[in-house]
Amino acid sequence: MLPGPLTESLKSAAERLGFDLAGACPAVTSPGLDGFHQWLAAGYAGRMEYFARRAEAYEHPRHVLDGVRSLLVLAKNYRTQSPQPPGPGQGAISRYAWGADYHDTIRRRLHELCDFHRQLVPEAQVRGVIDTAPLLERPFAQLAGLGWVGKNTLLLNQRLGSWFFLAVLLTSETLEYDAPATANHCGTCRACLDACPTGALVAPYRLDARKCISYLTVELREPIPEPLRPGQGQWLLGCDICQEVCPWNHREVPSDEPAFQPLSGANPIDLADLLGLDEAAFRRRFRHTPLARPKRGAVLRSAAIALGNRPHPSARPALERGLHDPDPMVRDACAWALEQYQKDEG
Repeated sequence: MLPGPLTESLKSAAERLGFDLAGACPAVTSPGLDGFHQWLAAGYAGRMEYFARRAEAYEHPRHVLDGVRSLLVLAKNYRTQSPQPPGPGQGAISRYAWGADYHDTIRRRLHELCDFHRQLVPEAQVRGVIDTAPLLERPFAQLAGLGWVGKNTLLLNQRLGSWFFLAVLLTSETLEYDAPATANHCGTCRACLDACPTGALVAPYRLDARKCISYLTVELREPIPEPLRPGQGQWLLGCDICQEVCPWNHREVPSDEPAFQPLSGANPIDLADLLGLDEAAFRRRFRHTPLARPKRGAVLRSAAIALGNRPHPSARPALERGLHDPDPMVRDACAWALEQYQKDEG
């Protein structure tokens, strides 16, 4: 099948499957490779050792699909309703994690798109991935014309801002490639850098994940360093501050994807209730949601810290019970939170 008709057919199918953007680019050495290696060398990956273990695999998409010639980069909007300010004893969850696990939702669409590709070209080698394979999606998305990498290191699109997930279909076929996005529309704006409460954006386009609230609440499986705890504020999982302040995100383009709509009690979430969940109850409540990824200990640890950052008498009993939690990380966070209550009362 010729590159033009194949590309048009795949983009049309992607749109039918609910993807909001689609752009094609050649499978070449990863455009952001130098910056990636500099980021690793600076230690900014923190405890995410899997980046260093797979560093060589990030060099070229052939390590994801042997014989790959082209990439179709896709975006799926997840902006639903507006966030509700957390009240006393409540916490905030990043928008991407309000609903079902996006991996499950998008993988199903990718599988359908791969099957459609094989119907068009039975001999093609095809694979669909979403943020778990060794692939630098954002530089490839820029190469495919979907947008530019902003100062907060996220991909920005003039219509959707940054409220979208990226996914990639890799194929052994040649596609008709889109023009790369060469313009950077951040200009002199520093909104994201100035708003970051922990100083994780150490420079434009440079993120020290070790200070990032999203890293601390999702990736870190040990006590959060005490100097960074106040900056966590009311965030239980993830952080949207650098996106909320971005001028390119002020235009509302809502997603009607059912799987991304907030689950009951997710926007915002009651923190004291979480401290009463044992392992089985935690799994029942959060299975198939993004909160399952950090696991119970890390979620309850973050809940206690958020309660300590905004003391309220109603949460004290839950924190006191947390002093006897089987997880030492939870006990440590509850003890720290209760110290903040004493300071607040003193």
